[in-house]
Amino acid sequence: MSTSYRVYYENAVGRAVDDPLGFARLTYHTGSRPRDAFQALLGHVTRLLARRGDGCLLVDQRRMASFTPEEQAYMIEQWLPRTVQEGGYRYGAVIVAEDVFARLAMAAVVTGVRALPLQYRHFEQESAAVSWLLEQQRRG
Repeated sequence: MSTSYRVYYENAVGRAVDDPLGFARLTYHTGSRPRDAFQALLGHVTRLLARRGDGCLLVDQRRMASFTPEEQAYMIEQWLPRTVQEGGYRYGAVIVAEDVFARLAMAAVVTGVRALPLQYRHFEQESAAVSWLLEQQRRG
């Protein structure tokens, strides 16, 4: 795990980080996600990915509560298509949630965006997720 990083944006929902290892990082906080804060955080992730230009995002969902049906719809119908197009999002390394319902909700999101040019891999360990993202960059 990298310990020195620059926080790009943070609110009650989570934190977007420009990780010095060479990718963007999204970490969800525990608790509920007010719609405006959720959408604001994801918007900043899109901008961070666009700025970085490598399309690589580590998503830490370990402490995350399950996505609501509304959040799933927003991600599938709006955020992910826009982030692929405007942010260049191509590779998502997801550190899976501890909560089984959160894992199932994420699986539904991934299924809903299968047509997008986006590759997701799920990991239990952060070190494996980081290694996979760095490998994608080298192939880049």
